[in-house]
Amino acid sequence: MSASLAQGVLVTIIGEAVLQERLIRLLSKLGVSGYTIIPAQGGGSHGKRMGDIAGYNTNIELKTIVTLEISDQLLEDLKQYQSTHALIAFRQTVEGLFD
Repeated sequence: MSASLAQGVLVTIIGEAVLQERLIRLLSKLGVSGYTIIPAQGGGSHGKRMGDIAGYNTNIELKTIVTLEISDQLLEDLKQYQSTHALIAFRQTVEGLFD
């Protein structure tokens, strides 16, 4: 990796839109300074999520860049939602222009 670029862990969460405020509170509790949320559509083991009615059957995609330690805690904290909501989360090591 280039020494002139910042390094971090990109955590991507795709889940039901109803989780949005809970996810934001979780990020805040972990001291995360920034995130991006966009509407998401697709299909998977929980069926199709086409976002055809606002607030119903819709998904969001949340992305944040954090340290490895925060990503560990975030992924652990997300497990509580898997049994009751459609949710997937994954992480990737990234480098780029961020702080």
